Amino acid sequence: MDFIQVDIIGLSTSPSSGGAYALVLGEIEGNRRLPIIIGAFEAQAIALELEKIQPPRPMTHDLLRDLFESVGCEVLDIVIDELREGTFFAKIRYVHDGEEGQLDARPSDAVALAVRVDAPIYVAPPVLDEAGIPTEEEGVSALARPAEEEEAVAQPTSRLDRMRQQLEKAIEEEDYERAARLRDEIARAEGEQN
Repeated sequence: MDFIQVDIIGLSTSPSSGGAYALVLGEIEGNRRLPIIIGAFEAQAIALELEKIQPPRPMTHDLLRDLFESVGCEVLDIVIDELREGTFFAKIRYVHDGEEGQLDARPSDAVALAVRVDAPIYVAPPVLDEAGIPTEEEGVSALARPAEEEEAVAQPTSRLDRMRQQLEKAIEEEDYERAARLRDEIARAEGEQN
């Protein structure tokens, strides 16, 4: 399977998040964003490394990087390869003594390691297809309806239409945590209709 390379677009939080953050990954050659809800500790670990701030003592992800290096193991990349019941799964792929291997990991931990070893981050296409959120490209929202359809539906007529409209607004405002919740609610509602 060919994976889609992504980069870290940012970390965001909202006062109502209860300490959770949204790690926002974006396609390098595309317009979709993948928000993943992560804990405060993991968000801090990623942010410190991105800002090149060195804590006085090694953090857990620094220890993991140092362990890989001390045993002669090279991290090749990380892959967010599965989305099951709203939970993302990732693999850390590495080479040790000429043999490739992989470790199961939470995406937040895998990304925190990837930024420390400068490893590329990939997402499996089915994951991005299911959970990716299209964003504006060349000034046109990927979620926008054709003009003739907008005229026909001036106001959202169903709960699903209202949620789609709220999703578009959340993306425009870069509130990726809210967008992720709305994306999941829309997927559940569409599943109930089928």
